[in-house]
Amino acid sequence: MIRFGTGGWRAVIGDEFTRANIQLLAKALAMKMQEENVADQGICIGYDRRFLSKEAVIWACEVLAAEGIPCRFINRSSPTPLIMYYVMANDLPYGLMVTASHNPAIYNGFKLFTKGGRDADELQTQDMEQYFALVEEEKEKGNPPSLMPYEEAKSSGLVIEFNPLNDYIDNIISRIDMAAIREKGLRIALDPMYGVSQTSLKTILSIARCEVETIHERHDTLFGGKLPAPNARTLRALQNYVTDRYCDIGIATDGDADRIGVIDDMGEFLHPNDILVVLYYYLRKYKGWTGPCVRNVATTHMLDRVAESFGERCYEVPVGFKYISSKMQETNALIGGESSGGLTVRGHINGKDGIYAAALLVEMIAVTGRRLSQIICDIREEYGTFYMEERDYSFTKERKKEIHKILMEDKLLPNFTLPIRKVSYLDGCKVYFQNGGWIIARFSGTEPLLRIFCEMESRESISPLIKEFERLLGLDV
Repeated sequence: MIRFGTGGWRAVIGDEFTRANIQLLAKALAMKMQEENVADQGICIGYDRRFLSKEAVIWACEVLAAEGIPCRFINRSSPTPLIMYYVMANDLPYGLMVTASHNPAIYNGFKLFTKGGRDADELQTQDMEQYFALVEEEKEKGNPPSLMPYEEAKSSGLVIEFNPLNDYIDNIISRIDMAAIREKGLRIALDPMYGVSQTSLKTILSIARCEVETIHERHDTLFGGKLPAPNARTLRALQNYVTDRYCDIGIATDGDADRIGVIDDMGEFLHPNDILVVLYYYLRKYKGWTGPCVRNVATTHMLDRVAESFGERCYEVPVGFKYISSKMQETNALIGGESSGGLTVRGHINGKDGIYAAALLVEMIAVTGRRLSQIICDIREEYGTFYMEERDYSFTKERKKEIHKILMEDKLLPNFTLPIRKVSYLDGCKVYFQNGGWIIARFSGTEPLLRIFCEMESRESISPLIKEFERLLGLDV
């Protein structure tokens, strides 16, 4: 049975990510579109550089075409934000991206987007799971999904191969102060992490007259043997490149380019929390834009502090960008993001976009006339410093049930010595301390992991708090 998590459906290649399951999933989507009377409007489908991504699109198209659903197939590896943009700009009911985002190379999967280019919400994904169950039952009865050979689908016009990348790039360029960037002659290092951002970013930054140097841009389905997630461990090569070449900034994106990682001009890794804070600070202070902000339960409360200083509010939502984009629409928020590196800004697409975020950071350096490291120092001098640590724990199915019972049913808490302000079960168990710090334990929606995040104003106080949670949940090592 296919289950959708916070970032779509992801599975191990050859285990659950198989041709048979992809065909069943496509049939389920076709049934959903037919029931909603939007099948004739068609769907936009794209893929990234992962193993079997292009083949998976073809397998899905053969099912959708057999059901009479027009498929607009972006016929080269593409960023996920491009699919979201195209669905939004062309008012399509659905979009589909074959990717497992930042997961290990043995994974692949599907991201489903709905009208407006939004991540499918829980109601939509529950529908998909129910339709999938029906399709699976029919297959067991000897009625598998019908297929139209791919070349026949192309000849009939039910599959149209195209590439709307120029429209997407032009849209970003129209939202960036390219003139300010051109005046600075910035040197920028890019690390697409063997993913799909290099064409878009190199084009945008080259038009802005930046000197752009790229590492890890070849096609490698194993991502160089590393996780295609831009974090402190995976970006050491980019750090060295920035310092060796005296770059103004180093920019990395995850496998499908909806998340960003940044190395500042001093070669320091900039945590995604800092990226979110610095961009909100820039948009409010330098560009004069107004509006609240949105973050998930595992993202820095520094954002709350900055928002409050401008007379704005920061809204907290569960993990999953669908919740961020929904709350942004509800509150007309200026920016929304996550500690995992995904963010979006009002007026752009309704989802994460590492390419647009990168362009906006470059604009910030040009417009402010200050180095990225200096801007970070400005913010810390004005608002203080928070430190965050994240730890991941694997478990068996039996242990997951035990941990879930302790956290979410019995609602037991560790023996913290710090005074507690409140406890939330919005997404996992989050404890808010009176001193402004917090800790949360929650199950990942994309991998079989338990994650503990802790943020405090003192780095030394984090580890003892995490250890208390480890003792409660039997995670001591």
